[in-house]
Amino acid sequence: MSSSARLPFKHFLLALAVVAIWGSNFVVIRLGLNALPPLLFATLRFSFAVLPAIFFLKKPDLPWRNLASYGLLIGVGQFGLLFLAMRSNISPGLASLVIQTQVFFTLMLSMRLNKEGVQGYQWLALLLAASGIGLIASHTDGSATPLGLVMILAAAFSWACANMLGKKAGRVNMLAYMVWTSVFAVPPLLALSLIVEGPTAMAAGLARADATTWAAVLWQAVGNTLFGYAAWGWLLARHAPATVVPMALLVPVFGMSTAALVLGESLPAWKLIAAGLVLSGLALNLLWPLRPWRVRAVH
Repeated sequence: MSSSARLPFKHFLLALAVVAIWGSNFVVIRLGLNALPPLLFATLRFSFAVLPAIFFLKKPDLPWRNLASYGLLIGVGQFGLLFLAMRSNISPGLASLVIQTQVFFTLMLSMRLNKEGVQGYQWLALLLAASGIGLIASHTDGSATPLGLVMILAAAFSWACANMLGKKAGRVNMLAYMVWTSVFAVPPLLALSLIVEGPTAMAAGLARADATTWAAVLWQAVGNTLFGYAAWGWLLARHAPATVVPMALLVPVFGMSTAALVLGESLPAWKLIAAGLVLSGLALNLLWPLRPWRVRAVH
């Protein structure tokens, strides 16, 4: 692993490409949802992530329980809820912002498992982010409903739980890990789609699907999942997490700006203030441990 505190320029561009894909992905989700029911869309997303890649990638040397649990949490918990919420309960830009609360959920779970106390700066970071979420909840212009916020927060918590499983898995081939865990996302998503949305709505959605819809599905599977996670894992294997992870702060920036440019999503002052509060909380949580005076004190 590189000991450099900075990413080489080519690696920086790769990280920037990943966060740009992850951020703009929320607009792609919205485009796919114009034709497909949410749970069917999620089913197709993970199906294309599995096939045909699974025939070329060896199963990671991990217990089936880890693979199945991760697949359920990411497939049903994170993206199932995310797609359902984005159908009519939250805008793409706000969804890209609120789901980043997974950082705080991950922190809380990690501290609980390791029996560590919460530091003062972490409470402040949580307060800033919570203030931003509260500001979003206080507005009723249709950008987000209370149900939408709850669903996105639940999706963020599922993502955080999956992060714990991913950490427990250790250093594995992240591309193979994503493909093999996706196997366990498909059956429950398909079953839920049949039960909740029904065969008639599923068939109607497939009939409405055009080139843009299928491009959205492929972008989800190939761009967001296979390329995004594989490239991110490649970077983390070569650099300290503290050098790479702060780049994820740009995901909501790309998400909100892309939603404004492509979908015409409005960016009133309250939404920018809410974004500033949430991003300030995330930045404080991620960057405070890297503060220069702490580094000098260690040396």
